[in-house]
Amino acid sequence: MRDGGRLAAAIDVLEDIETRHKPAKLALKSWGEASRFAGSKDRAWVSGLVLDALRRKRSLGWRMGEDSARAVALGALRFAWKWPVDRIAEAAGEEPHGPGALTEAEQTALSADRGLDEASPAVAGDYPDWLDASLARVFGDERGEEGAALSARAPVDLRINTLKTDPERGLKALAPLHAQAGGVLATAARIPAPEPSERAGAVETIPAFSKGWFEVQDLGSQIAASAAGDIKGKQVLDLCAGGGGKTLAMAAAMANTGQIFAYDADARRLADTIRRGQRAGVRNLQIRSPVEKDPLRGLAARMDLTFVDAPCTGSGTWRRQPDAKWRLTPQQLERRMAEQDGVLDQAATFAKPGGRIVYVTCSLLAEENEDRLDAFLARNAAFVRRDALEAIAASGLATADGLSQLAAFRTADGALRLTPRRAGTDGFFVAVLERAA
Repeated sequence: MRDGGRLAAAIDVLEDIETRHKPAKLALKSWGEASRFAGSKDRAWVSGLVLDALRRKRSLGWRMGEDSARAVALGALRFAWKWPVDRIAEAAGEEPHGPGALTEAEQTALSADRGLDEASPAVAGDYPDWLDASLARVFGDERGEEGAALSARAPVDLRINTLKTDPERGLKALAPLHAQAGGVLATAARIPAPEPSERAGAVETIPAFSKGWFEVQDLGSQIAASAAGDIKGKQVLDLCAGGGGKTLAMAAAMANTGQIFAYDADARRLADTIRRGQRAGVRNLQIRSPVEKDPLRGLAARMDLTFVDAPCTGSGTWRRQPDAKWRLTPQQLERRMAEQDGVLDQAATFAKPGGRIVYVTCSLLAEENEDRLDAFLARNAAFVRRDALEAIAASGLATADGLSQLAAFRTADGALRLTPRRAGTDGFFVAVLERAA
């Protein structure tokens, strides 16, 4: 495909997302299935432009003077991909597959580069207006900059699986993908974000991947899992295990000692955990599926650690799922808050005296983080806060420099708040609670 056809395809996908309220992943899949002629480079190009346009939809609309699919796609080429205006004009006007010649207004907008100095924080930060008060509560005058960082492309992070190899050998195996040490954790590796029109190198092509040496996992997620602390030989329950990423990270930290139980209210999310665990060499994992009768029987008041990766709005993952921020509503936030209260109360029943709860969200909002913990502690006098950084240090996974870096992200209550702008990770909140002995 030539650039004009690729640009037209990206505009069609963006219109499909807007008019049919389709998730970007499904809209791109539908386009790919209907466009068998498109090669892998074409698909990477179209996917890259669609996601970059969604990441910066508001600021691109501001610069272009309108936020139609065509406008934000053209704006993404100019302001995200840094194409010169004449190249954009050439692609748009290509016959017969281009989307049509640039209008005079489009030429002016693309050439003028209307800056964001006079834009509101929500426009500069590319998030919905209704979230402005919530983000101002957490970030104050820097909320626009924090939002802008959530609109950038994300790197590919990996966790080197110490059940199968060590960090040095793992990094050597990842050398063809130009991976670098993650820095904060000894077992983390990072592949830099690719150029706008390209895909990141496929980790699955590395032979050691199929042997279980690596798991794709954001560095923030790895840090959150390390807040489990020293759990070798312990009884651990991952109460919202989902696809099992943090489950496997904790299992590796346990070195196949003790017992880790993985449960999720949605049985479908657990379906792949057994296969992934087998590939990773995990031998101390029990899956507790909700399809079973009383799946958590026998675990009450027995857990040294209950890990709660709570359901949330996912605002910290907007780099990877940019369309999600435009679908989020106040009503969805209220539902997530109620679910978080419920899962925290459930977690409390499994913590033995002296046992801990690690509470994690991939959200930046205090409503889902500090507020939920305050409400929980008001209902549960037996629990107290503990320092998340001390727990991470006890895990033995953090480097000395990493602990120093993480100290900058510690909240007044001893939790951690990670953001792309500050920590270079997805957005995460990590807190540790302990039941009185």
